[in-house]
Amino acid sequence: MIRTGLGYDVHQFAEGRALILGGVTIPHDRGLVGHSDADVLCHAIADAVLGAMGEPDIGHFFPPNDPSCEGICSLEILRKARSLADEKGAVLHNIDSTLVAEAPKVLPHAQAMKACIGEALGLSKNQIGIKATTNEKMGFLGREEGMAAMAVATIDMPTK
Repeated sequence: MIRTGLGYDVHQFAEGRALILGGVTIPHDRGLVGHSDADVLCHAIADAVLGAMGEPDIGHFFPPNDPSCEGICSLEILRKARSLADEKGAVLHNIDSTLVAEAPKVLPHAQAMKACIGEALGLSKNQIGIKATTNEKMGFLGREEGMAAMAVATIDMPTK
């Protein structure tokens, strides 16, 4: 059975943190705040994969109050989603995602992000879409207070 999942995540910017998106460190004057490495793109993708399987969100598997998850690389979160898919016999077909932020420009890093995400999920680069847009200077994203990401995952789940 073909199933689709939707993921969304948002994090605030802060001084003194690296900006990590799709497992890649992106040059920027600020990074994102979170219990993990705050990789908003990986978080949205993981939630999309988990949702397509009917699983709870990443907070269930990586609780924000769990000290062992502090600073975790979000590619590990994607690997967990892949592991759960393997356990269920699910086949991941593709991921499509969009980052929303006024800055920095992320598309020059898209191929590197696709490589990292693909390695974590067992997908080829051509099975992963990464797009970027601004919020046209509106709202907290437009004021450059943070970054958001949306993702869709398409999987094939065995029927039981």
